[in-house]
Amino acid sequence: MPLTCADIPQLAGLESIVLRGGASASGNRVRWPYVAENRWFKSWVKGGELIFITGISRHRGPQNLAECLYEGKECNIAGLVVLTGDAFIGQLPTTLMRLADELAVPLFEQPYSLPMVAVTETIGRAILQSEQADRTTVPAASLARALVDSVGMNSIELLIRNYAPLPKHALLDSADIIDAWLEHQGNYQAMAQALDCHRNTVGNRMARLNHEISLRGEPAERFKAMLLAHLLLRS
Repeated sequence: MPLTCADIPQLAGLESIVLRGGASASGNRVRWPYVAENRWFKSWVKGGELIFITGISRHRGPQNLAECLYEGKECNIAGLVVLTGDAFIGQLPTTLMRLADELAVPLFEQPYSLPMVAVTETIGRAILQSEQADRTTVPAASLARALVDSVGMNSIELLIRNYAPLPKHALLDSADIIDAWLEHQGNYQAMAQALDCHRNTVGNRMARLNHEISLRGEPAERFKAMLLAHLLLRS
């Protein structure tokens, strides 16, 4: 799963970072952390960044902080983190928290005592770990969706017509039983409960499906082709 704004305070060592506004968008994906030292950061981001405002190299009054939220909304950032403490930005204005709610931009408060190098390292590591997990556990449906997006549905349907063991209409008619078979790993009793029918009905439908496949060639290979065609058509 991708790292989201809601995950940030849950990371080890980042518990002192607190969400102060924009909670409705806390599911925003965090693509990467970025410390913004310039007055404007629009030219330096691509979208999905978690922007950190320190106030160290530039004064950040309430007006400028509000402008950062507006700019962040325009740039589609993941969220905004403002460092607070006695030295630079004393505290978050209440109006800024309300604005974050209105714009649906997650707004965090981070104490200056929390070192930025530790924060960015922790977040960067979490992002890389989540991406690695996604690559190693790609669901079949997501892979099918990626194939359709890459090749196009017209090309997919042409391939299915040429190579699928059943006509397209037959695949669509069997979509519910195939979905149930995949979901419940071939357990007929669980399939019957999911389909709200008798276990014998499931057995009869699967037998008919197997018979159709067997008539058209080597059953195991044709069954694999049917499952692939089903996932592609359902994606």
